[in-house]
Amino acid sequence: MNPQHHLSEDLLLDYASGSLSEGWTIAVGSHLALCPHCRARSEHADMLGGALLDAIVTEPLAQDAWGAMRARLHAEPAPARIAQAPQKETGKPVLPMPLRAYVGGDIDTIAWRPLGRGAAQMLLPTADKTTQVRLLRIPAGKPVPEHSHGGRELTLVLAGSFRDGALLFGPGDIEDADGSILHTPTATPEADCICLAVTDAPLRFSSWLVRLIQPILKI
Repeated sequence: MNPQHHLSEDLLLDYASGSLSEGWTIAVGSHLALCPHCRARSEHADMLGGALLDAIVTEPLAQDAWGAMRARLHAEPAPARIAQAPQKETGKPVLPMPLRAYVGGDIDTIAWRPLGRGAAQMLLPTADKTTQVRLLRIPAGKPVPEHSHGGRELTLVLAGSFRDGALLFGPGDIEDADGSILHTPTATPEADCICLAVTDAPLRFSSWLVRLIQPILKI
């Protein structure tokens, strides 16, 4: 596996600092498990963060500092970092370990819910109220209806591939989209495309019919 589309610097730095919410952490950690190039960049970001910490001039703590820290920990637990171990290649698509923990198994155990026209999804439950995390199956050769975005969307290809304009996204590739993009991603004809998609706002579909049923489909 040799991904060609990688994580942005802001995502890597936020991941290194532990400031990403759970949904984004799942996407970033899953890509890192599949992409040697971004794993090396992530290690560099970790070293940079460590150097910055070493350079910080410390100041005496306030008397109530420990009590305030305990209150913050109980109020909002920080999302755990996800393991970045590379995945062994086998003869079939394999979910990276961060996703296996949420799915409860591999691709063949995904509990797909139909979206219509052969497409399907599985919503992944998280404690993160700021993002929605789902697995998508796009039938071979079929498009996702034309849409833009109300926020950010990270799409990680797990099996198959899709085209977005002139760009091809295959296993391990990640697409970072926002409201400036109007597109119609289309699965290549060789096989169904299975992706992880993380969003922080509903998609903005061009079709009024899709918009009508969007609340039912939860997309």
